[in-house]
This record gives sequence, C-alpha cells and structure tokens, in this order.
Amino acid sequence: MAGVAGSSLAEAVSSAGGFGIVGGGYGDRPWLQNQLEGVNCSSIGIGFITWRLQQQPDLLDIALDFGAKAIFLSFGELTRFAPVIVASKSLFIVQVQSLEDAKNAAELGADIIVAQGTEAGGHGGSRATFPLVPAVVDALDPLPVVAAGGIADGRGLAAALMLGAAGVVMGTRFYCTQESLAPEQAKQRALKARGDDTVRSSVFDVLREYDWPAPYNLRTLRNRMTDQYADKLDELYGDKKTQILRFESATAARDYELAAIIAAEALDLVNDVPPAAEIVRRIVADALAALRQPTNFRVNI
Repeated sequence: MAGVAGSSLAEAVSSAGGFGIVGGGYGDRPWLQNQLEGVNCSSIGIGFITWRLQQQPDLLDIALDFGAKAIFLSFGELTRFAPVIVASKSLFIVQVQSLEDAKNAAELGADIIVAQGTEAGGHGGSRATFPLVPAVVDALDPLPVVAAGGIADGRGLAAALMLGAAGVVMGTRFYCTQESLAPEQAKQRALKARGDDTVRSSVFDVLREYDWPAPYNLRTLRNRMTDQYADKLDELYGDKKTQILRFESATAARDYELAAIIAAEALDLVNDVPPAAEIVRRIVADALAALRQPTNFRVNI
C-alpha cells in the first residue's frame, strides 16, 4: 500500500475498530514525515519494505520516534531491525510468504506473524493463502497469526478465523475507499476489474527501477504493458530507457492501459468506494453472520 495507505486511511480504520497501517513502502522520507505530523501514531502502525529499509535504516528511527503502535516489516532480512523493534514500545509485525520465514520471524521476536498468500495484490510469494495460514498457525501456536492475500469481505475473515488466524490484513479492499490516496481513475478501473484480470510479473519493477530480490514478484491488473512484456523481460531490459519514459508518461496521465494498478485476486468482491470505517463495520458484521449461520449441506454417498 506504498503511497496509497496514508495516515487518513490508517486513522479511519483504527477509529472504526480495526488497526490501520501507514504504507511507508520504499521510504519516501518527506512523504512519511508529512503523513505522520500531527497524527496520534499510538493507534496506528507503520509498514516498510524490509530490503529497502536496509538502504535507509534511519526511517525506522523516525517511525519509532513518532510512537507508532506497531512496525510492520515484509520482504527481506530482519536480523538488523528485529532487536531495535523488540526493544521499543512498538509491536513487531512481520509478514511472511513461507513457513520457514514464519519460524525465523518468530525466533527473532515478532509479536504477530502475517501469513501472506500469493493471491495478494502487490509483491508476494508462491504459496496460496488457504494452505499457508493453518500451517503457520500450527507451527507457531500460541503466537498470533494473521491471514493476508485475496481477502476482501466478511466471508474471508470468517474463513481465516476458522483456519486458526487471529485476524486478517486487507489491502485491495481499502484501496477503493474514500480515504485511499490512489487516484480516482485507478479506483474506478479497479472497480470494473476482476480477479481474472490480474497477473504476477516483474514488469513494473523494471519500469520503476526497483531491484526486487527473488522470489518476489508483483500482482497488478493486466494491461498492454504486462501483455507485451510479462514473458519477455529480456526484451524489456533491452528497451528499458524508452519504456520507462513511456511508463512515467502514462502514470502522470493516469493512463492505466500502460501504468500500474496494484491489486489482488479479490477484486471480484470490491464493488464500491465507501468510507473506510464502513468497510470495517461491514466486514465484521458479515463475518459474524457467516460464523453464526448453521451449516446446511447434504452429502450423497
């Protein structure tokens, strides 16, 4: 949610009873400081892409100085930052994409593990949410595990709870909210899209000149850019300078036939752009209704 989940979205989610997280992402210092100024950070978290934080570690100090309730790290080596966060007053949340990484995060003192399936929008690994979550729950019990990846409504929350998760992380559902910093044109395009319209590739990492480590790649909406280069990265690298200019021009013009919209397979479940608080209340109510509904099915043998 880098550049999309600002303090207004995080505060709205927390005020409604969820837990909002500012998407610190790649570490734009002026943007981050601007988002946190005048905000009660004791009720929100701040998230960073771990490998990028390695390149500008002082951003963690800024987040801690603002008194963030939690620091959320994902994608990269934790050893450098874990002792600092554990020693602070902030909760240490770590998102993982494999059982091995979950165990490592727990050993380093994580308070909460987010098990992220490949259905998620943005960067992720290869394991699916449904089998990954209970595996991590079983391995780390009683450490709280939160499910992420392709969850966008109360049924997803109910399903995650049945798998043993303590809650869920949602990105795409909150991309399409009034407080989201995503451009309005991008929100409207996302509303019209479906999970079948998403694809995992490294095309937009190349165009944004982010040197993402293996094994992570990026789930976005398919468009002319991904159709042209998703399976031809060598060709993209060969014409990189021209295509970066093409991409940057499209991004400035909000031309999402070429620019990126980062979204999950759960797009089928995203059909409006309400206030974030309404989403929180709706998801909780729908989850409670799903959990209270008696099972009604017949098995023919």
